[in-house]
Amino acid sequence: MILSGNPIFGSKSQSEAWGTKPGAPVGFRDTANLSADQLNTMYQQPAATGADMGRMTVGDTINKTIFCLALVVIGAAIGWVVPALMLPGALVGFVLGLVNAFKKVPSPALILVYSAAQGLFLGGLSEFLDGLYKGVAIQAVVATFCVAGVTLALYRSGKYRMTPKLNKMFFIAMIGLVVFSLVNMVMMLTGTVEGMFGMRSGMLGLAIGVIAVLLATYALVSDFTMIEELSRQGAPAIMAWRGAFGLTMTLIWLYTEILRILAILREN
Repeated sequence: MILSGNPIFGSKSQSEAWGTKPGAPVGFRDTANLSADQLNTMYQQPAATGADMGRMTVGDTINKTIFCLALVVIGAAIGWVVPALMLPGALVGFVLGLVNAFKKVPSPALILVYSAAQGLFLGGLSEFLDGLYKGVAIQAVVATFCVAGVTLALYRSGKYRMTPKLNKMFFIAMIGLVVFSLVNMVMMLTGTVEGMFGMRSGMLGLAIGVIAVLLATYALVSDFTMIEELSRQGAPAIMAWRGAFGLTMTLIWLYTEILRILAILREN
């Protein structure tokens, strides 16, 4: 979903999309008039990194992701203490999530606000469910990092990769999940179905939760692939925020689904 909005997947070439001329070397200097000593000094300098050249790197993306997740944790701590902020956080997070997903050039400020707002939502939701089922919040946190860690390990080993067939299945399943969730929300609001999660309760809720977790892991693989591809293509440094946003959004989704599954299990 996030990949489709990046320049390297558009109709224009990468160099045209990023404002550079094809074949133009990055950081080119005219060395024709330099002395032998100056050339020797330049030769002995350490090689420029992607960050030195204003390009996106995996390391920079990881650092920005950690920053975003730190804001999520801070927001969650506030939301835990003040659960009334859960709904405003959910609304702001939803709107900014859409805005950030469709922006061609990522906005660091909007991504950071999104992270904090989602933290408020997660804090309030976690406090509510943890009050009903003691310890469910910390269990969801541990499970989220375990699932994310295993997914990263499988991706690194080459055993879990994106393929055209899986991409089609992913998008079809995502559309089905979104439609089902919207119908479920409407039925809950109108009182047609009862229960904390409406139709997403009981065995059906568990089955849908497992499917959602699997979809979230594939979304993580998509994020990992996007980050490596953009770094390899020499994307501008600002695109590191795109990768950080994708990872943050996916981890939030993964945590929410795991929290829901654990709550259903404890309810039964």
